[in-house]
Amino acid sequence: MLTSIDVAAAPDTNRLVASLLRDLAAAQTSEQRRWGYKRAAAAILDLPEPLERYVESDGSLRKIPNIGPSSTRVILEVLRTGRSATVDAALAESPTRTRADVDRRRAWRSNFLSGAQVAAALRDPTLRGPRPSAYRGDLQMHSTWSDGREPIVALADACLSRGYRYCAITDHSYGLPIAHGVSMEDLRRQHAEIDAANARYAGRFRVLKGIEANIRADGTLDMTEVERADLEIVVASPHSALRSAADQTARMISAVQQPGVHILGHPRGRMFSSRPGIQADWEAVFRAAADADVAIEIDGDPSRQDIDFELARVAVRAGCLIALDSDAHAPGELAYAEIALAHARLAGVPSSRVINTWSLDRLLAWSAARQAAIRSTGSAPSAPDGSDRQRDRASRRSRGARS
Repeated sequence: MLTSIDVAAAPDTNRLVASLLRDLAAAQTSEQRRWGYKRAAAAILDLPEPLERYVESDGSLRKIPNIGPSSTRVILEVLRTGRSATVDAALAESPTRTRADVDRRRAWRSNFLSGAQVAAALRDPTLRGPRPSAYRGDLQMHSTWSDGREPIVALADACLSRGYRYCAITDHSYGLPIAHGVSMEDLRRQHAEIDAANARYAGRFRVLKGIEANIRADGTLDMTEVERADLEIVVASPHSALRSAADQTARMISAVQQPGVHILGHPRGRMFSSRPGIQADWEAVFRAAADADVAIEIDGDPSRQDIDFELARVAVRAGCLIALDSDAHAPGELAYAEIALAHARLAGVPSSRVINTWSLDRLLAWSAARQAAIRSTGSAPSAPDGSDRQRDRASRRSRGARS
């Protein structure tokens, strides 16, 4: 029987082909051809079935959207021989600096799952971890108030149609103008819109008032404590120094210790084949997050998949809570939460640790305890059941060490 480690490590043709197409893109001098191969790579990564199932009885490849003749040739070469002579030849003719760049970018694709791997992980009954049916709500998404493409009600209605009980609208904070971060005045207007939406849902569904705050270089947030005091979900995420080779452990520990933070969002800030993300002692960061009762996010955006299943195992051993979010910018992207679920299942994250599986009442109680840190003098919540929470965190860490 395959374990979760075996499943994640098993060869995946889709991921291999997508990686080779990205290599081929790097070898192009034409921007149009470069873009075409990148688009083909994305299409292959998104396929829900292994490429082997797209081969016809005569050996030809069934039509796949966004896959042209050159990309088809690469696919068939890999399916027949396990490598691509086309890509090998293109790289051999490329300048040394291009080959060095390709080697570097290959390392930036590690532990990304293809759509076929995600589908397999979600349906594999032998995997431990949260089942898709246990998922109750998505806690990171963006509306037209910042850089999203649809209004709040469209996102909430789409969540409701997926069977969710709640969602959090986490538009970017004002400190990130490149993402059209919302001003405090706009945030107040947004909250009025959320109140109206919740009144319309009449208890069938709850939209939570959230924000994605930006983590500064020193680990503080770009919003004051007073400004985030009334928010129900604060996702603190890094958006700068994501290509730096410097150790940023102190920055990330400081971020999870900021009063009122609920979730450390896409902690590494990595991007498929584009950047490696933050370098840090993640075990130390996760221990600090567990002590602060801050959840670590698995961001399901296909280009992020951050943190991945390997780091998620480290977070579990440290005693962390886990958030599985889509980071959707449109209703159709809510399905990205399934990628986060797949990583959690491959990591064997206990369902009880996944805050998206909690009831609304439990989620709101945890949220309120985190917000209590803003109104207290310490950096950790001081609600009456604090000793119980400390015992719970110690128990989580102990169970994680045994898993």
